[in-house]
Amino acid sequence: MLNATFDFDTVEEASAKAAEVTLDLPQLGAECLARARIYRVLAGVFVEEPSIRFLTTLGDAAWLRSLEQVGIRFGADFLDTDLHTLAEVLACEYATLFASSGGFPPVESVRLTGRFKQDPHYQITALYQRLGFTQSKGRFEVFADQLGMELMFVAEMLERCAQAAANDDAVTYKALDKEIKRFWSLHLGRWVRGYSGLISRASNHSFYREMARFLHGFATEEIAAMGLTRLEDLDQGQLVIPKSEITLEFNPDEPVCGECPSGAAERMPATGQGRVIPITPVSDLAF
Repeated sequence: MLNATFDFDTVEEASAKAAEVTLDLPQLGAECLARARIYRVLAGVFVEEPSIRFLTTLGDAAWLRSLEQVGIRFGADFLDTDLHTLAEVLACEYATLFASSGGFPPVESVRLTGRFKQDPHYQITALYQRLGFTQSKGRFEVFADQLGMELMFVAEMLERCAQAAANDDAVTYKALDKEIKRFWSLHLGRWVRGYSGLISRASNHSFYREMARFLHGFATEEIAAMGLTRLEDLDQGQLVIPKSEITLEFNPDEPVCGECPSGAAERMPATGQGRVIPITPVSDLAF
């Protein structure tokens, strides 16, 4: 349903085209741009509190009709509220859902390990650098593996695909398409479906509830269209994520406290004094 409404191929058509030796680059380029627009809208929903300008765009009648065709309908709390009040209400809802204690941060590391800045963060940071992307700061600093950033990254990659298609560069197009599929396999596809299901249940405002539902449906169709149907969702929409164990690396040959070689203390001169400072054993200290 999303495919027909938002102008990109059905799963069957996409699969057939992927199998063709000769790509229809103009058609594929148009599809990439259509998909990129949806990624950017969804990124704007989750990357930070929605601005008045963003809400004005989402309130466009044609956009709302398109959403209704796929079963996404905002309530009166969105449709019948003036923009300034709506922006304030959604800022509070955003903080409650995503930034407050007891909320659900839209960050891959948190959703998969229970901690910020774990392996997904560093893997994605390295990926951005390898592909020449620079993460610019918005109103707030955002982690590299934050949901909005991940969605914007795919949007950028799709726009690169469209440019390659416009240049009749099938080799570059295929390489970029492969990177997008790999990113979904290693990152977005492992957590976004379960997480969006959780947010659709936890939201009080129809804006976040319906956009989370939209994200879930869009992600499901993207995964199917890319042929990644065996991709397991590890998030599972859990309310509480158990904290993973932190692996510490150390040098087994490095002495630890109390393990200094015999006589080391006597050989340690005091800084600038040219004399030895005696080390008193803990057992001899008076308390």
